[in-house]
Amino acid sequence: MAKSTEVKIAVFGRAGVGKSALVVRFLTKRFIWEYDPTLESTYRHQTTMEDEIVTMEILDTAGQEDPLQRDGHIRWGEGFVIVYDITDRGSFEDAMYFKNLLDEVKKPKNVTFILVGNKADLTHSRQVSTEEGERLAAELSCAFYECSACTGEGNITDAFYELCREIKRRKMVQGKTRRRSSTTHVKQAINKMLTKISS
Repeated sequence: MAKSTEVKIAVFGRAGVGKSALVVRFLTKRFIWEYDPTLESTYRHQTTMEDEIVTMEILDTAGQEDPLQRDGHIRWGEGFVIVYDITDRGSFEDAMYFKNLLDEVKKPKNVTFILVGNKADLTHSRQVSTEEGERLAAELSCAFYECSACTGEGNITDAFYELCREIKRRKMVQGKTRRRSSTTHVKQAINKMLTKISS
């Protein structure tokens, strides 16, 4: 029987950067032209990675949600995709804003996330170079992908899978730490009891 893991991924970015298109391209390998940018959706997707069944819950956040709702999404998520549009410098600058939000809500935990530059097919309108994306990702210590939800170019699937692997790694590390600390607590409790008995 294959082991099974659930991972919760939330997708953030300014309205219009192509968050929904990216998620739908990943799930269906298709591009949909019409979207209601104010709608928020959650998708469930099951796949097998390294002989393990992984169920991804992907939250496609609306571009202009209220702060309370947004903080709730951040608390819910275990991993994050921060998306910007390579033809919109403002959306690239927003990436840092979203990273700071994640840190603020998730503190003191390190946040697991990837940076994705979307609309790579629109090179004629490019405002953010690939090198700038790579530099920001290096600065933020996260993986970087440039892709196009429209044409499917770039490694959209790899991006989501890499994020899943990172979430799983983090869960394993936290699980070990938690187990170790609970074992330590039990030992300490027993030692206290023995000390009391012998005194």
